[in-house]
Amino acid sequence: MLQKEISLSFNKFLIKAFSICIALVIYFVLTISPSYAAQSNMSGDYAKDTISVVKALKGAIETPKDASNKDEVREDSLSLITDYISRYRNRGLVNKTQSFTTMQTALNAMAGHYKNFSSRPLPEKLKERLNKELSLAEKMVLRES
Repeated sequence: MLQKEISLSFNKFLIKAFSICIALVIYFVLTISPSYAAQSNMSGDYAKDTISVVKALKGAIETPKDASNKDEVREDSLSLITDYISRYRNRGLVNKTQSFTTMQTALNAMAGHYKNFSSRPLPEKLKERLNKELSLAEKMVLRES
């Protein structure tokens, strides 16, 4: 009888000790492990970032159809678009400006083409539209700042 009680209390002790160990492991794994935050190419200065994105994307638009690095240019452009939109979409002072809405329109069109037709080059009509909208956004952001 006494041995049975000791066995039951020892089992309870083991369960509690095991639970505490698991809790400590989870705590240390979550708090000590390094966090890998996404690196952004954006400086935080809306006008400078907009101008640099416009220049980079205009360069991507002018990439020839048969360029050997067209896949790399497409991936870099998509990454830049994602960084830019992620940085400024939720900023109230920026996302209500005409330059941002114009940029967003152009970026959505470019990203949409790259994601849906990744093996096809940008059509001439889309290139013209993108160049026009990006130039307009650049002019607007210079006027706004």
